[in-house]
Amino acid sequence: MAASNIIPARKNAILTILWLGFLTGTLDAMAAIIWSYIINKKIVAGIIFKFIAYGAFGQAAMNGGNEMVVAGIIFHYVIAFAFSMVFYLLYSHFDKVLRNKYLIGVIYGVIAWMVMNLGVVPLSKIGFHRIKIETALTGLAILIVCIGLPIALVADKKYWSAKFSPKK
Repeated sequence: MAASNIIPARKNAILTILWLGFLTGTLDAMAAIIWSYIINKKIVAGIIFKFIAYGAFGQAAMNGGNEMVVAGIIFHYVIAFAFSMVFYLLYSHFDKVLRNKYLIGVIYGVIAWMVMNLGVVPLSKIGFHRIKIETALTGLAILIVCIGLPIALVADKKYWSAKFSPKK
């Protein structure tokens, strides 16, 4: 790649990652709110984001007000951007091995669930807790549909269009 093409390519990747982080964060948040509504028969978005903030602030998050909801939203999107960036940047390595964007998306959704539920959450102030099968399967499905597949589809399109675009 010519030196003049490196900066636009990097800028394009950064914009794609930012867009993907916003997309996956929004899809995941909407899925959590909808699932919570199905279970509780009411919208509890504030509680969902306070629970996310609980990971950093402990019980103070649940006792807090809108500032804790905002903190939860910020943490949620930071995590979504991190997962989007890592997967987007590693996509070509996954594709070389698996060669199926849908399978890659499913596997990445499973990996995201495992990292969050077996790593991040237990190490946070939430701590380790028993995971119910129904909750785990729902969480897996949400992360596959809202994180794994969207990133895989976008990354696949970008990866293959960059690989086969005419070189100048």
